[in-house]
This record gives sequence, C-alpha cells and structure tokens, in this order.
Amino acid sequence: MSTPKILILGAGYGGLLTTLHLQKKLNYNEAEITLVNKHNYHYITTWLHEPAAGTAPADHARVPLDQIIDMNKINFVKDTVQSIQPEERTVTLDSGNVLSYDYLVIGLGSDPETFGIEGLKEYAFSIRSINAVRQIREHIEYMFAKYKNEPHRTDYLTFVVGGAGFTGIEFSGELADRIPELCQEFDVDPSLVKIYNIEAAPTALPGFDPELVSYAVDILQKKGVEFMIGTAIKQCTPEGVVLANGEEIKAATVVWAAGVRGNSIVEKSGFEVMRGRVKVDEFLRAPGYDNVFVVGDCALIFNDEGRPYPPTAQIAVQEGEALGDNLAALIRGEVMMPFKPALQGSLASLGKGEGIGMVGTKKLFGTSAALMKKASDLRYLYKIGGVGLALKKVRL
Repeated sequence: MSTPKILILGAGYGGLLTTLHLQKKLNYNEAEITLVNKHNYHYITTWLHEPAAGTAPADHARVPLDQIIDMNKINFVKDTVQSIQPEERTVTLDSGNVLSYDYLVIGLGSDPETFGIEGLKEYAFSIRSINAVRQIREHIEYMFAKYKNEPHRTDYLTFVVGGAGFTGIEFSGELADRIPELCQEFDVDPSLVKIYNIEAAPTALPGFDPELVSYAVDILQKKGVEFMIGTAIKQCTPEGVVLANGEEIKAATVVWAAGVRGNSIVEKSGFEVMRGRVKVDEFLRAPGYDNVFVVGDCALIFNDEGRPYPPTAQIAVQEGEALGDNLAALIRGEVMMPFKPALQGSLASLGKGEGIGMVGTKKLFGTSAALMKKASDLRYLYKIGGVGLALKKVRL
C-alpha cells in the first residue's frame, strides 16, 4: 500500500499549525507531507499594522519556515498556487509543476473585500503581506519628502484609513504614533497632518463592546485621528476618496482595511463559496469532498445562532491544530473529532502602551490590555517555535 500524500496549500496560521501538528503526530513513514507557500517564511498577520506604519521593522513580523518546520519530515515547495483540480486530485503551481494528493488542506488566506467600490484595487493600499506593508511604509515616508518640495500639496500629508474594524483601528493607532517622528525628521508642522478613519457601519469596531469602543475612539482622537463613522466610501481615485454623500477628501494615501474574502483561487477551482469562503462541515471538509479540508480565511464556520465566525487568527490556529490531529487520526484509521472554536477573547492595540480587550466577561483597557496582547503574542510564538522564537521576537 502506497504512503498517503497530504498536500497543504499556504503557511498562514491554519496551514502552518496543520503542518506542525502533523509533524509532531506522525512518524516519517506514515505520510508524505508537502507544504506549498509562495514565500519561505510565515508572517504574523496580526502584527502587520506596525511595519505598515513604520513603528516596527517588517522582518519583525516574519518567521523563516526552516526555523520552525522539520524539513526532513516536511517537503517544502516555494511556489504560488495557480489552480486546484479536485476531481483529478491535483494542484497546478505557477512554475507549471503539478502536485497530486490523497488529502488536501486549503489555507490560501484572503483577498481584500472591496464591496464593489470603484478604484479601490487600483488606488488603495492594503495591509496584507510583508511586501505590501513595506510599500505602505516607504510610500508614507515618500509623501513627507514630497511635501517638502511641494508645500502647497497638503494632500501629501492627508491619510485615509478605510474601515474601523480591528485592522483599521490598530493601523490608525500606529500611524498616529509615527507622525510626530516623521514631522520631526522632515521638519513638517504636525498640524498639517490629517488622519481620517472612515467606517460605513454606525460604530467603530462593529459588534464589539460599546464601552471599549468608546475608549478606543477617545484614545485615537486624542492622538489626532478624525473618525467619520456611518460614512461610506463610494469611490477611490488617484486624488483620494469620494464619499457616498458626494464629499471628496483629497489624500495621496488611502489604506483599505475594511474586510477580507476568501482567496479567489478557491472559487475559480469550482468549490461552493460565500464571499470566497467555503462553508465547511464539522471536520472542516469542503462540501462534496471527503479528502479536501479548508482552514483560515478560506473557511466559513457558523456558530450555534447561525452567524458566521469572523476569520480571525485565533480561530485559524485552532482549526490548524484540530485538523492536524484529525488528519493523523484519518491516516491511522482512527475516529476524527468535530471542530468547535473555543473563543478566548479579543484584543486590539491602540498604539504604544495602549489597547482594549475582552477576555471572557472581563473588559481590559489601556496598559493591561496592551500587556495581555503581548502575552497572547508570546503564547503563539512559543506554540510555533518554542522559547527561542518567543524570546527573539518579543518587543517590550
């Protein structure tokens, strides 16, 4: 009997944790495990707002895969997935290589959700990868330099953040922290810099505790962020954004942080999707396929009230751990266990030393929330790379 082939697409939270759990559970000869990722590193998505604003180096959010994966147990392929052929049980890569599988794990991450807004893809930045945040940081610094040569162009110093969810709030906080440093470096009057956070929903951080939301908005307003809540962006242009009410904001920098959808490759490969995400069963399987599993931003899971869980890192990590265990059980002819998320709370940073959070029924504000977020980050680093990685990456 041939050794079963497990093919894992993507080394994000879900794909990486699936790989690490299989690496831990299975012996060398039990399965042939292949991980495909476009980069030779894993990046910590929940940190990307920091290098995007320039308050941390981009490498801080990056972890080389050979530091956390046993390359003797795992076949690593650095390539980009082009398409999936589930009926043939094959995956085609950009290089032209075709990989076959017995079991497939799709963890390809997300695409920005533009909600059909004209011009967003063309003219807005998105906080979605190491390369993307490097580009945002360099662009922000370039705008300050350009302003010194064209002081009548105050739009160079105007920044629009689309979306007041977790990513938009966290990036706004980091950007507000970075502005004084940039103003000093480029000798710019801080009063000329404008940061607008625009959110279509009637509140910032929709669905979050109102007291915590109020605290977050108050902190960021004190840092200079101007909120436009209940305001939709109708169009993004090379000159800025046009709002639903017709008002135009001239801004040379627009950063879109208002939601994601599953990777388009999944839908193009013929899987049933809702906003690019596959509604998986209790074992994280795609409808109609006993051997195809989906994790992370590509997976859609509903709670007991029939509402979808948000595609968070916390849930993706749990999916990966559960799936790694279940695939090991499957290989050994054992029973798989249904997956149910165990939500441990939500934490958001508001810039240096500030944060908000909900852990169980306890609300956290300010320094205590910021410290809890660092503890959560340390726990994840320890999970994937042990004490060494945690000590190397921690930022106090």
